[in-house]
Amino acid sequence: MDLGCLRLSFVATLATFLFFHYFCACQKAPNYSFMHNATAAQPVSYYDYIIIGGGTAGCPLAATLSQNASVLLLERGGSPYGNPNITNLGSFGAALSDLSSTSPSQRFISEDGVINSRARVLGGGSCLNAGFYTRAAPYYVREVGWDERLVNESYQWVEKVVAFEPPMRQWQSAVRDGLVEVGVLPYNGFTYDHMYGTKIGGTIFDQNGQRHTAADLLEYANPNGLTLLKHASVHKVLFRIKGKARPQAHGVVFRDATGAKHRAYLKNGPKNEIIVSAGALGSPQLLMLSGVGPADHLKAHNITVVLDQPLVGQGMSDNPMNAIFVPSPVPVEVSLIQVVGITQFGSYIEAASGENFAGGSPSPRDYGMFSPKIGQLSKVPPKQRTPEAIAEAIENMKALDDPAFRGGFILEKVMGPVSTGHLELRTRNPNDNPSVTFNYFKEPEDLQRCVQGISTIEKIIESKSFSKFKYESMSVPTLVNMTASAPVNLLPRHSNTSTSLEQFCRDTVMTIWHYHGGCQVGKVVDHDYKVLGVDALRVIDGSTFYYSPGTNPQATVMMLGRYMGVRILSERLASNDSK
Repeated sequence: MDLGCLRLSFVATLATFLFFHYFCACQKAPNYSFMHNATAAQPVSYYDYIIIGGGTAGCPLAATLSQNASVLLLERGGSPYGNPNITNLGSFGAALSDLSSTSPSQRFISEDGVINSRARVLGGGSCLNAGFYTRAAPYYVREVGWDERLVNESYQWVEKVVAFEPPMRQWQSAVRDGLVEVGVLPYNGFTYDHMYGTKIGGTIFDQNGQRHTAADLLEYANPNGLTLLKHASVHKVLFRIKGKARPQAHGVVFRDATGAKHRAYLKNGPKNEIIVSAGALGSPQLLMLSGVGPADHLKAHNITVVLDQPLVGQGMSDNPMNAIFVPSPVPVEVSLIQVVGITQFGSYIEAASGENFAGGSPSPRDYGMFSPKIGQLSKVPPKQRTPEAIAEAIENMKALDDPAFRGGFILEKVMGPVSTGHLELRTRNPNDNPSVTFNYFKEPEDLQRCVQGISTIEKIIESKSFSKFKYESMSVPTLVNMTASAPVNLLPRHSNTSTSLEQFCRDTVMTIWHYHGGCQVGKVVDHDYKVLGVDALRVIDGSTFYYSPGTNPQATVMMLGRYMGVRILSERLASNDSK
């Protein structure tokens, strides 16, 4: 295989790993009697709790609160069940190529130039990720101030439904052994726990290859206490101001798929609340659209200021990911993230592989997030990405031989990160993406962690344990330069990046979809996740994080939904008992 073909192979293989981060299970739809299209909603309705966002945190939160209260769960997307672009492994790249308004993923490009996506489906990011399940570190739990016993119980509640031990085959085993060989020690075997060394983590794919998502946690719900509305786009939170010491949230305005407007209000009661769980982009965006945010910015968009809160949208972070593609002289299994090396220097090493990530026969080849079908020609300026250029790229990729899809890659993710950015509104339409800047590698500490992570990957590739999956004739610098030539983002390129791993990190930075911040604890919400300066409003999701928990955050986000649901219900019951 010539080098040009191998370069295209990298694009195919790396793209498909990214697709696996967006794959959702082929599952029979559960009989959720409480789930309806928003078009069926009454013009006006009343509930004890209104939760905005049926994602990774919102689903377990709603399931918990429904046990002892009336709950309205509003999800802007559709169901993950029964959609072949979500449920079928062989066509999961189609979800990313689907740029329609009903797609389960919504693409955006940060101001840094990195291509990214956000979920638009019941179950949120747990329907679109690589499925890796791992808990936060004990020191993370202590620093946040969570109750360790309740945290453990909440993780177990989640794990009974969605977490499994993955099968270990050749590629993942070689990466595991390579990590141990190069000194990422000790080897901790299979565990959900976060600990230094090399481990096999959990997965939300069961032994039949079926994905289990946060939407499955709604199995715990009391069907008499929950109303779930799909395709319900919340436009703003309503506040009472007159006669109040400070603004009090009391309702929401949402629109259904036809554009019809509905209003939902809180019932009278001192413990009734609106809870925003719309994700790291959606939650700060909705607060701003509702009048809670930087006053000057809100006024520039003709939004009435309810509370001048300049820290809404600040502290946005996205863990940078970089990878090296390794073409294999032998066939490799299709695998997702199963093994992780948790280093002492602050980088997490993971891997994925597959002989034909793109789906294979009879499915058409589709390079998903790097597909020319969605204009991914990053060496071509955006205004020059014509239909003719896209068609030519598609035809060139169709001509690749099957060996071009053989191999895999090893990636590193920077923990934290330390670098932060900000989020701003572009429009007043909640369905439009806000503008977000993450400032990847702005802080030298993040860049140094990437360099050490890539150096560790180079050692793994050259290890005896991994030798079966590497061409002897291809040096590590060749692999690095080949990787750097792939169109992974919209940033400018440099030649000979193998001579500067710092430049390699900057040039090939990608997202691993672990972005967070915008409504951080102590800045926008208190330690009970109540929005500072207003009443009856909380934010419970990854927008409250300073750092991404664990190697992959979905386990902790699901745990947080359950954890806070239990705490909120306890407060409610205690209040009732005191009457």
